[in-house]
Amino acid sequence: MMKKSLLGALAIGLASSTSAFAQTEIQWWHAMTGANNEVVNKLAADFNASQNEYKVVPTYKGSYADTMNAGIAAFRAGNAPHILQVFEVGTATMMGAKGAIKPVQELMKEAGEKFDPQAYLPAVTGYYSTASGELLSFPFNSSSTVMWYNKDAFRKAGLNPDQPPKTWPEVFEAAKKLQASGHPTCGFSSAWITWVNLEQFSVWHNVPLATKANGIEGFDTELKINSPLHVKHLQNLADLQKNKTFDYSGRTNTGEGRFTSGECPIMLTSSGFYGNVKANAKFEWANAPMPYYPDVQGAPQNSTLGGASLWVMGGKKADEYKGVAKFFAFLSDTDRQAKLHTDSGYLPITKAAYQKVKESGFYKQNPYLETPLIELTNKEPTENSRGLRLGNLVQIRDMWAEEIESALTGKKSAKQALDAAVERGNQELRKFERTVTR
Repeated sequence: MMKKSLLGALAIGLASSTSAFAQTEIQWWHAMTGANNEVVNKLAADFNASQNEYKVVPTYKGSYADTMNAGIAAFRAGNAPHILQVFEVGTATMMGAKGAIKPVQELMKEAGEKFDPQAYLPAVTGYYSTASGELLSFPFNSSSTVMWYNKDAFRKAGLNPDQPPKTWPEVFEAAKKLQASGHPTCGFSSAWITWVNLEQFSVWHNVPLATKANGIEGFDTELKINSPLHVKHLQNLADLQKNKTFDYSGRTNTGEGRFTSGECPIMLTSSGFYGNVKANAKFEWANAPMPYYPDVQGAPQNSTLGGASLWVMGGKKADEYKGVAKFFAFLSDTDRQAKLHTDSGYLPITKAAYQKVKESGFYKQNPYLETPLIELTNKEPTENSRGLRLGNLVQIRDMWAEEIESALTGKKSAKQALDAAVERGNQELRKFERTVTR
């Protein structure tokens, strides 16, 4: 009896062991921390529990830049993950890494998974697609620029907290009143100075950031950020910087705390700032779409993305790709996308998920989560507003920021600064172009 029991237990153990080994592992490297890391882990766990063929294994690999660099290095060493999360400014770099990626649209077709690019929000797919419309990576955590404002400070300044400024001239006037009513060091500010005031600014006004549809139609692109409109905007910021009606808050989002502390009553930054505002602001707050110059014909256009997407790395087996495709189909589910959006603040990537949340009445109680969606879907994207595809953009942003800083401190005029930003940026673009065409 004992012998039979042992044999039975051994058989069961071998069966379960065989079953476990039969699972195909899918490695997912990402850059999510804190609550966002929990979201990633839960999505993987939910997918793993939904079927028994595949197991997604998420691994945190550091910052966005660290994660992208680790993925590319791993590919060169022959041990890349199946899925790599890359921030939006790394899109051109990923495209330029020949043989390193497998386009998502191709992946889904080969795996036989239902996939319709038209089901996704156009501004989302436009950013991560080729010039011919082939989706290269899977949109994941998407955000956009919005204008956060302090409703209590608006009331104190005699401004209507339910009618925030819509245009840049209105922002400038509101900031002067806010400054006079108790905010002497900052009437308004901006995080991510280049993303907000060059990249998003350009697409929102439907003016080119660069030629070749902002680089989407070719790496031989040239910058256009020294147009009269760009110069006017930077000169306005520089003039207002003199008495701190506008006050510079740095190149990244490290200065966002100036809003939650109450120092800066208006802050232009990512819609992804939502969690921090909700947790830390001790005043009534809201957000609104980005301002625009009313004399620019057709403005506002549509905003473009921040955040990141999931890239499928090359050189994997067919059954592994099938698992990745099933995971992406799982992530695209309407109910799952809707819940992910309302729980985390990530934007829903499909039209159906957005519609579902809208029809539920969720935005009536949480209007600030719809603002970036209103911007992204404001108009059908144009060649100026689909997104941008500039190589070495991380380095180029630093160059742009240096020149913007030189204008804000009065060392250069806005025209001189942006002319230099174009010249230096174009040199970096040519350097990148040589690496991908040689």
